[in-house]
Amino acid sequence: MAFSGSTYRRCKCTEPKTDDTGQPLLDAASKPKLRELGSACPDLNKRGHGSWYYYLKLPDGPRGERRRPRRGGFLTQKQAEEEAQRLWNEAQQGIDVDSKETVAAYLRRWLATRVDLKRSTRGDYIGILERVFIPTLGHLSMRELRTRHIQAVFEDIWAENTVRAENRHAANLARATCEAAHQKWKTAAKPRPPQLRQSWNEAKAALQESRAKPRQETGPGTQLKFLETLSSALKAALREKLITENWCDHVTLPKYEKPRPLVWTDERVARWRETGEVPGPVMVWTPEITGEFLDAAVKHRLYVMFHLMVFRAPRRGEATGLPWAEVDMTRGTAHIVETLVSNSAYEVWEETTKSRAGNRTITLDSATFALMTAWRDVQREQRTQWEAKHRTDPTKYSPYVNSGYVFTTPDGQPWHPDNVSKAFSRLIKRLGLPPIRLHDLRHCAASFSLAAGLSMKAIQALLGHASFALTADTYTSLMPQFAKAEAEATAAIVPRRRAPDTPSDPDAKPTPATPREPRLTLVPPTTSRSRRAA
Repeated sequence: MAFSGSTYRRCKCTEPKTDDTGQPLLDAASKPKLRELGSACPDLNKRGHGSWYYYLKLPDGPRGERRRPRRGGFLTQKQAEEEAQRLWNEAQQGIDVDSKETVAAYLRRWLATRVDLKRSTRGDYIGILERVFIPTLGHLSMRELRTRHIQAVFEDIWAENTVRAENRHAANLARATCEAAHQKWKTAAKPRPPQLRQSWNEAKAALQESRAKPRQETGPGTQLKFLETLSSALKAALREKLITENWCDHVTLPKYEKPRPLVWTDERVARWRETGEVPGPVMVWTPEITGEFLDAAVKHRLYVMFHLMVFRAPRRGEATGLPWAEVDMTRGTAHIVETLVSNSAYEVWEETTKSRAGNRTITLDSATFALMTAWRDVQREQRTQWEAKHRTDPTKYSPYVNSGYVFTTPDGQPWHPDNVSKAFSRLIKRLGLPPIRLHDLRHCAASFSLAAGLSMKAIQALLGHASFALTADTYTSLMPQFAKAEAEATAAIVPRRRAPDTPSDPDAKPTPATPREPRLTLVPPTTSRSRRAA
């Protein structure tokens, strides 16, 4: 169906405005006022003069407002007609072609409608949109937005990553230079030459300056999160008929693969102790290292929480947010129904678990149950002591907070999730153990359960994963000491008449294989029918 409207040609040529007598009108600066000739310009017949415009006659808006979109700047009439036809076709599909809403206005309006978001998720969305996309795309109208605009945002991120990588390299060099200058000054004979101290001070100043520059890159995983956030907003715009397609669908990003847990094998531990290099971002302790950690952490004030996380795999927020009301000390179970969440401003609040599968009941093993029972008595004693201190000196000791949480500080307050992570990192550093994150205790629990023979479905339920595929993709390998038996079983399938040769000098001549006696096998005669069947 052809569009309803017209095309016309006009230009930007001007002429002085005149009054009824033909005299030019002047402005406040006594200069002639001008008006555009538009379609009345006598030079429009000249080739290349002016440009083509179109305007459409669309049905009136819901409040009776006239809708007559027009646009110009086309070199030929055919281009104007084609664009007008495209716009007309979109209007017939329900697209709001007359909308002038900007990307910034839409994104903020979309966020206001997302009343279903959790507080933490809303905070992430606001940070991404206000910091990344609104400053770069906010001036565009939703009708103007295209894939190339979004792609340009990520190209700028890649360029910034290059600069940050250079800053990080420069900071590393500055730190090495500073350490060398300090060592040279420290080992110099007394009285030390003043120029050595001056060199050290200059190196410290250079190090401080280099560290002030941004060095943290925006990785592929973070970029993917940026794109997914914007894509979620554009999906809603697509449903509103503000755009014809989700322009995020065609954006190219660096390939991102979710890091898989790696086990701290003896070889990796030896390499780490020699160089300080950690093989990957997600590391898992072996049962031996975990046992060493638990033995050394028995007297730590958070030992019971760490023990629970090692064997029953609650998340950090789920452990800190576990209330006694959800712990059945008769049956030895704990119901995971809520979590404590924190943000960069150090605020903490309660939220429901990450997904419906996150609401789960975990059964406590006998050792964990005994620790929880003992900890309940310790917590009661802490309350008695704190209340006694408060009665003795109310100015120094605040009233005890009956928060109802399982894991609390001596005054009854729940542990801040960030403080738990920091305490864990300090502890394993002091013990000299291979570094892992607090969250990696969940991976330890999953790996131990897998090695103990639990099914992947049971491990999914233990972890509270919404997807079986997520669990299976993450935990596909056993602890190395348990995988050894499977490797030997596989090798034993192939029969050998002699033991495999031990690798030796590659230039040595190979030992000729012992010839085997030929074995004769009697095969019954094959008929033509059996040959055809074969």
